[in-house]
Amino acid sequence: MPELVFAIPGDPERRTGGYLYDRRLSLELAALGWAVSPLRLPDGFPFPSPAELEETDRLLAGIPDGRLVMVDGLAFGAMPDIAVRHAGRLALVALVHHPLGYETGLEPDRAQAMIAAERSALAHARRVLVTSTTTRAALLDQFAVPASSIAVALPGTDPAPLAQGSGGDAPALLAVGSILPRKDFPALIEALRPWRDLPWTLTIGGSLLSDPKEAARLRHAIEASSLAERVELAGEVDTEQLATLLHQSDLFVSSSRYEGFGMALAEAVARALPVVAVAGGAVAEWMDSEAAMLVPPDHRDGLSKALGLALSDPERRARMREAALAARKRLPSWAETARTADALLHEAHP
Repeated sequence: MPELVFAIPGDPERRTGGYLYDRRLSLELAALGWAVSPLRLPDGFPFPSPAELEETDRLLAGIPDGRLVMVDGLAFGAMPDIAVRHAGRLALVALVHHPLGYETGLEPDRAQAMIAAERSALAHARRVLVTSTTTRAALLDQFAVPASSIAVALPGTDPAPLAQGSGGDAPALLAVGSILPRKDFPALIEALRPWRDLPWTLTIGGSLLSDPKEAARLRHAIEASSLAERVELAGEVDTEQLATLLHQSDLFVSSSRYEGFGMALAEAVARALPVVAVAGGAVAEWMDSEAAMLVPPDHRDGLSKALGLALSDPERRARMREAALAARKRLPSWAETARTADALLHEAHP
């Protein structure tokens, strides 16, 4: 039975796309016969303290020579010196959801420093697993990772029941994601503001604790737009709660400025929900153009216009739903995700 140490920073039960991907990949690899040993790294990544880096170094030093170790990119790109020290004795594989320096809200100097650190760390990975062709292209162009070292394992989806919808005259909108600057939920509120005369409600499901400053900015945007009675901040939702929200929604919306893939969007398409979204990062590479209305990042008028069209035209939403019914059959399965990872891991450690 092949063995794999899977190193993930922080609480592995966190409900973000990256952590959900890691958990599911671990289960699917185990189903393929891998003995997966989880290794919890300190919480501070991608901005670790010196003490947290020292602890990470100690944890990796405790792994016997010759072992295959996959490190989640939230940590790998922020530990280049540690990667250098252990690359000679461990078979290191990096799992990159999206480059760390691409996170919204970073000061330019810090973003460039993070890109340089991740480029250095990736030079010491035997193989790199990524979650989209967009991330693959970024690693080829800006991080000098050889094409032969990269494999794309798109996030999978499970078969899901079709969304029933709200059943009311006011379309129920749903947005999902931790309240972070990259998700830019205040832009979504601003885009909905001109359509106060139309009937609709919005639920935002995502942790309000990840970035208290951004959560405060979102609450201010809601109050300033006089939409407090229309918008519910549901906080972090578990699997069952998310399934219920998706089932009772009429339209999925996203204002995220960058996505390494967009797993919440895929969950919506799996239920044949029509989508209005900012096409940041990898979204446009896989999203069916008939099932969604996509607008470029920083095109707030375009997002507002798309939302207005979707809200005011039930027939348009019905056509998008029909396209999503077909598109959901083309979404990859988690078994496909695991098979790609399995092949890459065997290459890294024959």
